[in-house]
Amino acid sequence: MTTVIETVTVEGELLTVSLIVWRRFKRPMPGLVEAIHDLNPGLADLGTWLPVGTVIAMPIPTPRAPALLDPIRLW
Repeated sequence: MTTVIETVTVEGELLTVSLIVWRRFKRPMPGLVEAIHDLNPGLADLGTWLPVGTVIAMPIPTPRAPALLDPIRLW
């Protein structure tokens, strides 16, 4: 897993870690917000809204194969 550095640059925008993840990947990424907090100690101490100039190290998750589900038969 490699990391990417993100920086909060927009003044007055209410950014959270989960919103940054959503804007980057455009889909739910289970466990990624927790992984970001593990990688950036003290990030939670900044509060809900991230201040301008906050630098965040973000892990890039490895792509997973889509899960194959068995069809459900109602009758």
